[in-house]
Amino acid sequence: MVLRAIRASATNGWLSTPKRSFACQLGLGGCTARKFEGDGATPIGRWPVIEVYYRADRLVRPKTLLPVTILRPGNGWCDDPGDRNYNRPVPLPYRASAEQLWRKDHAYDLIVVLDYNFSRRARNKGSAIFLHLAHDDLRPTAGCLAFSEPDLRQILGLLKPGDDIAII
Repeated sequence: MVLRAIRASATNGWLSTPKRSFACQLGLGGCTARKFEGDGATPIGRWPVIEVYYRADRLVRPKTLLPVTILRPGNGWCDDPGDRNYNRPVPLPYRASAEQLWRKDHAYDLIVVLDYNFSRRARNKGSAIFLHLAHDDLRPTAGCLAFSEPDLRQILGLLKPGDDIAII
């Protein structure tokens, strides 16, 4: 199955399923086919879903057919294009720049990893492109797609290995 994310404005959009559409926030830099590290843009293209991370101290396990991993305080994601683990999960502290996945806010309490620049990485093409929870103020993301928790849980209930998110 392919779920399509369609822009309604520069930083807001809709993820469409066969039965319903879900409002989402997009990257502060809009959407682009020429993504690079740190541009704040959401990458246009078709990206397979890989796995789910969630905070078991805050949420119940999501119902999904995707692989699920419980987040821990030492989980990070390398965003240093020069590092051999660029765009990979890493333990914190880490020798290179890495985003902390265990956050004070709730944005990363539930994460779906997309295969954007993951299976076949290219230096400086962008990292940590996820579906995750929206901020309370619905501000744009740093390049991800963000949803309300009930909506992301419904989306997860639809996804299975081999499904894609198409950002158009």
